Amino acid sequence: MADIARSTGVSPMTVSRAFKQDASVSQETREAVLRAAEELGYVFDSTAANLRSQRTDFVAVTIPSINNANFADTVRSLSDGLAERGLQILLGYTNYDTKEEERLIEQLLRRKPEAIVVTGGKHTPRARKLLSNAGIPVIETWDLPEEPIGHVVGFSNALAVREMVNHFVSSGYRKIAFIGGDADRDTRGTDRRAGFIAAIKDHGLDAERLIAAGPPPISMREGANAMGRLLEQFPDTEAVICVSDLSAFGALTECQRRGLAVPGQIAIGGFGDYEIGAICVPSLTTINAFAAEIGTKAAKLIIDVLDGRLANGLVRVTIRPDLILRETSR
Repeated sequence: MADIARSTGVSPMTVSRAFKQDASVSQETREAVLRAAEELGYVFDSTAANLRSQRTDFVAVTIPSINNANFADTVRSLSDGLAERGLQILLGYTNYDTKEEERLIEQLLRRKPEAIVVTGGKHTPRARKLLSNAGIPVIETWDLPEEPIGHVVGFSNALAVREMVNHFVSSGYRKIAFIGGDADRDTRGTDRRAGFIAAIKDHGLDAERLIAAGPPPISMREGANAMGRLLEQFPDTEAVICVSDLSAFGALTECQRRGLAVPGQIAIGGFGDYEIGAICVPSLTTINAFAAEIGTKAAKLIIDVLDGRLANGLVRVTIRPDLILRETSR
């Protein structure tokens, strides 16, 4: 900063104010400072300023998967929304492991974020305690927890799958299966499985056609392998609902490999409205959970809290997933 001051003939304080867009600095001086900074390769060090202001200007975020298009959409829209306020994201990857989430939450909170966004509403007891005592806005996403820690932006995974079950039953399918993941790790997948079982039983149908595809995140290959096991164990299955579009696409390819017509001989439904589900042949019936909208609403909620527009009470923003009917079901 002293080098820039000497180069432009102003004081170091003026340089500092120019970087912070202080109104006391003229536009001509600001442009001269910025040109000098560019020539010298200078990057403004916000650490000292943050120490004085007691602000870090970042929001901590935990997601279970970094190669999941849905979570990527949520983080992207969250980042875009926070950028309007000058806030950045510090991202933690849990790999669907609640103990890892607990460790990450502790590490992230040590850095004093302005707020923290977590994926899901189920956490270890210690993670809940850390979040409850954090003293910053906490937003749980992609779920509607019965006992929220803070604010919530999410939806009921169980009810979303129930809607697809209802559609399949109304379309005449009776022998319906579910392909899901490891119930001990993917809590949202567990909720989808539970929603499937409850809906099937409500229709008076058999809910035994349950195939585990392996630990999350479930790949297309694991979806194909699970479909193979389903067809061998329950060859008369008429329809299958998969925990995600990726596993559903794998299931679809396995049916094509075996010469089974979809939906002529078996119908398939996914979850997540991934791009691959819209362009594959036949295209996948799925559920759009509005991943980007979750991020956008979470960002607005954080900004409203930080700006003092939500001084009291917890906010619960409910997203309404949409059943998208395509070619893999009639």
